[in-house]
Amino acid sequence: MASLPYPKEPRELPKIETAHRRIQSPIPHPDSLSLLKDLEHFEARSMQGQPPIIWHKAERFNVEDPYGNRWIDLSSGVLVANAGHGREEVRAAMEEELAQGLHHCYCFPHQARADLARKLIEITPDYLDKVFLLTTGSEATECAIKLARTHGVSKGGDKKKRIVTFNNAFHGRTLGAQLAGGIPSLKEWIHQPDPTFVQVPFPDGYANTQVAFEDFLGSLEGRDITADDVAGVMLETYQGATGSFAPVPFMEALRAWCDENEIVLILDEVQAGFGRCGKWFGFMHYGIEPDIICCGKGISSGMPLSAVIGRQSLMDQFGPGEMTSTHSGNPVCCRAALASVQLIESEGLVGNSECLGELLHGKLAELQQECSILGCTHGKGLIAGVRFVRPGTKEPNGEVAHAITQTMYERGVLTFSPVGPGGGTIKLNPPLCITQEALEEALGVFSEIVREKQKEIS
Repeated sequence: MASLPYPKEPRELPKIETAHRRIQSPIPHPDSLSLLKDLEHFEARSMQGQPPIIWHKAERFNVEDPYGNRWIDLSSGVLVANAGHGREEVRAAMEEELAQGLHHCYCFPHQARADLARKLIEITPDYLDKVFLLTTGSEATECAIKLARTHGVSKGGDKKKRIVTFNNAFHGRTLGAQLAGGIPSLKEWIHQPDPTFVQVPFPDGYANTQVAFEDFLGSLEGRDITADDVAGVMLETYQGATGSFAPVPFMEALRAWCDENEIVLILDEVQAGFGRCGKWFGFMHYGIEPDIICCGKGISSGMPLSAVIGRQSLMDQFGPGEMTSTHSGNPVCCRAALASVQLIESEGLVGNSECLGELLHGKLAELQQECSILGCTHGKGLIAGVRFVRPGTKEPNGEVAHAITQTMYERGVLTFSPVGPGGGTIKLNPPLCITQEALEEALGVFSEIVREKQKEIS
């Protein structure tokens, strides 16, 4: 679903000045209109859709525009700035690498890539023993699909190459990633049925209450698909569109089924990894061992880098030079990622995510009890998907979610545009270095706006 538009005419707003927020001009600022118009004129239309705020400066959990306005950032960019925006340690590591002249060196060996690969293996479970560095989450998920299919064909012949994914998933914007995701947002003439990609209902317990593993098997049987046809199952650790986790018993049964049938289990950790969910990796909440995990976003707190991490038997299926990428393991990005991971470790940000996550989800649960426009809140740690609905139903209310997002940025709290079915989900995911004081202030603003909207509708 395309994002709804935000007002482009400057609006006079009440002045705000707190320890963490400042609104002192019309929004959007009149001087920003020429830049916004240039972007609209020169860029693809798909790049439109976020709040009309010029990002000029960012530090830890705050974002500022060039005109003196300041926001508490609950977006982390788009779940990227896990260690925080503008961290001096990350910048210094990048500057040191740049000073060596190593802006890029293809697949030639270099120290930064070796250091990061070693670190990623150290912080993941022991059985995950090989890393492949890429640039984007889409690259990582497509690589995982390729590895699963290669393994499937080697074990079960040409028949064993189906990839099972889940409805309303998000695995990236490239064609293969969107076909895997099952999001009906591609033009019909592009999104032709592909029998090698199969989507089944995701057991979120809200929109889909059939959460038993037998329901998963029934969905496959209803399409005449057997385990002998399946090369891999891929799912997001939590669905990016809603913040929803699958039940632990479902995931345990899925792991056992994959083991029994030589099926590769892939967990897409692009949004969930590096402390976001209150553990180093979100899949750790399930207590299972995926064969491959796909990482990105929060891996570097800002630079374009992703990683596929998996079992050696899967990762080493291709020979030297057969699985590479032009910018794989870019030295500057590797240094940023290593510094970001070290900050997450040294500052205890995984624990901060767990602790403040309890505060976040506790406050949202209280708000849900008060407001019928709030259907449910899902997530763990510092990720929450807040679904807005039409009262008395589970029908997504994208208009209300959009209006709340707009009022939030006008009051000094920033999220990205609503996502999920019907554009009805607002995601709250601040940098993991946010303080309790700042989080409580931001949640106070959010709760106030939701209550106001509830009164309007009632």
